[in-house]
Amino acid sequence: MSGRKILKPDLQLIKYLKENGGGDLKKCYQCATCTSVCQLSNEEYGFPRRQMLLAQWGLKEQLMKDPSPWLCFYCGDCSKRCPRKGNPGETMMNLRRYLTSCYDWTGLSRLMYSSVFWEIGVLIAVAAVIILLFTLPQNFGFGLLAQSGNAPLTTVMLDKFAPADIVDLGDRIMAIVLALLLLSNASRMFFGLTRDENIPFSFYIKKLPHFVIQGITQKQWGKCGSSDSNTNWIRHLFLVSGYAIMFTLVVVFLPWFQVNGTSLHWTSLLGYYSTIVLLSSTAWIIIDRIKKRTEMHLFSHFSDWLFPILLFLSALSGILLHIFRIINLPLTTYYTYMIHLVIVVPMLVVEVPFGKWSHLLYRPLALYVAAVRSSTKDYLIQEQSTVNNVAASV
Repeated sequence: MSGRKILKPDLQLIKYLKENGGGDLKKCYQCATCTSVCQLSNEEYGFPRRQMLLAQWGLKEQLMKDPSPWLCFYCGDCSKRCPRKGNPGETMMNLRRYLTSCYDWTGLSRLMYSSVFWEIGVLIAVAAVIILLFTLPQNFGFGLLAQSGNAPLTTVMLDKFAPADIVDLGDRIMAIVLALLLLSNASRMFFGLTRDENIPFSFYIKKLPHFVIQGITQKQWGKCGSSDSNTNWIRHLFLVSGYAIMFTLVVVFLPWFQVNGTSLHWTSLLGYYSTIVLLSSTAWIIIDRIKKRTEMHLFSHFSDWLFPILLFLSALSGILLHIFRIINLPLTTYYTYMIHLVIVVPMLVVEVPFGKWSHLLYRPLALYVAAVRSSTKDYLIQEQSTVNNVAASV
């Protein structure tokens, strides 16, 4: 008995799931209907039944070592078939929010997921910094605001209002900081999943292509089988492509993307694609949530609304900025540029390391670890079979 590890429930986990999710854990009586109807569940990862039980008992440590919450793409079949209407699909989504807050060493994710006040407050604080950069008196001589007063009002000259080299430097600094935050959180997730795993390093190297493919395509989503899942997967692919292109244009190609006057550049074509995709995809998502069209939209956490709304407003303000620049409305262009940054920068600061965008790294990472585990298991079974065959032949 002395060597057996005692499992201790985390009451804060139970409280968090009760207050921040759309499912009722008490309704689950472990009938396994949810697992049997899930087309992604398998013998090794029988979700969501096991996760419902771990959540009911508040077993945080076991959940931290389990990639299953991230293997679920929320097709909603489990919630539709639950005889108790316990909504296991939303519980899995809630677990992903909870785990995101556990990976985040700053504690901001926990505060923002648990409190609308904190989430809005962080956005406003970052937006206030951007506004100050443009509105403080010029004699402070700091970056953007030192130049913004010199912008001409007869023709659009964005480089006078917001010098591209300074904005570009700010973009790169922000990208590095956000990447470090996200990668540090992802490393906590990885070590949590692989802790106590005796897996040779070569297996992790062998399965790296799996991580890359899943990260780019999220193709596992397409295996859910339902028409809703396929539609959501394709929409997600377009959404991510639009976001990735826009992010690359702003961080890497800003000196060419942010041009003076009314001239166009090849980056504009990519910008048009990105804007169309972001506007249409996010509008579609928002309408789905308003009309509650599918199972995954029946319950919406505040963060589920905030993410598409901010992305929609970012794309909308971006295309308006472009239009005002093309038709040469200087003052309108400058104000719109500032409004665009007030939306985009807080969205990136909040969503990339602490919110929904972090899932773009966490989910492929969980799928990668699951694939490594499966590969190791198959290898050990094959090796044992070989040993048994040799022993039998002797």
